[in-house]
Amino acid sequence: MDLTLHALADENRRRIVERLREGPATVNELAELLPIARPGVSRHLRVLRSAGLVTVVADAQFRIYHLDPGPLELLDAWLHDYRAQWTQRLDALQTEIARGNRARPPAQRAETKKEAS
Repeated sequence: MDLTLHALADENRRRIVERLREGPATVNELAELLPIARPGVSRHLRVLRSAGLVTVVADAQFRIYHLDPGPLELLDAWLHDYRAQWTQRLDALQTEIARGNRARPPAQRAETKKEAS
């Protein structure tokens, strides 16, 4: 999972992963997305490959890159418990806010809405 997080820490690599979610692509197609030279794109792809996030298939003189969702699924599973914890806390906060709104007189609620606008 450390390799996955390291690979996704870079904005250019995240853009490559996002593009590959749409389907396979060549290095040239991926290079068009990024403001860096093609050798830089190749270095980013190497990092993504070592993290297991992309695979490559040779097709004649082209290398076609594919997204491998396996490491992302492991990361999602790890984040699941944190997501559940935050959902519970945000639901509790929403309940407390609703209780506070009901406890105030209607004039104060209208005043608060004007301030928020």
